[in-house]
Amino acid sequence: MPLKPAIVFDVGNVLVDWQPDRVYRETIPDPEERAWFMAHVVSPEWHARQDLGRSCAEGIAERVAQFPHYAGRIADFYDSWLETLDGAIDGSVRILMDLKEQGYRVHAITNFSAELWPVTVAAYPFLSEFDVTVVSGEEGLLKPDPEIYRRLLKRTGLQATDCIFIDDRKDNVDAASELGFRTIHFTTPETLRMDLIRLGVRLPLQLAG
Repeated sequence: MPLKPAIVFDVGNVLVDWQPDRVYRETIPDPEERAWFMAHVVSPEWHARQDLGRSCAEGIAERVAQFPHYAGRIADFYDSWLETLDGAIDGSVRILMDLKEQGYRVHAITNFSAELWPVTVAAYPFLSEFDVTVVSGEEGLLKPDPEIYRRLLKRTGLQATDCIFIDDRKDNVDAASELGFRTIHFTTPETLRMDLIRLGVRLPLQLAG
């Protein structure tokens, strides 16, 4: 393994707090009604099709055809995309910057719409700090498909054993582990920092500030 492993980040709920129901907290104030809407109308499976490469316009049209009485609210999901993001996860961003300062190669593999990724990077400029970023919507592949991890390895010239992969979803972590990545299942920035240190990554022990 190289002296310094490459660190591979997921983005949503590791570096940026993604809470998709935020768009509807005012327009659907009842928690049970909002939960039903998120599960059945703008469902995770529906959103994943956009993360896989379908345009947001196509996704909205397909769902409006199925739920025409919710047309406005369905459109709001992407029209108000940045409202689904509840800010940077500051401790994780500090780790990212500390890694860069220490000379580590830092990459990302993210399940993200190709249309929405540039908008999100513009709002959160630290997302431009990765050396290589693999975006699912540009690849037509979603984690935990093993091929999306291989795309990163091909572009970087790395072996899986050269990398430490970080994700909040256990299925994504397990897929990376099966390919030979060392892995961290993200829970909090504090535990992430300690997990990286335990894996031999040189970082300041305590979070700054």
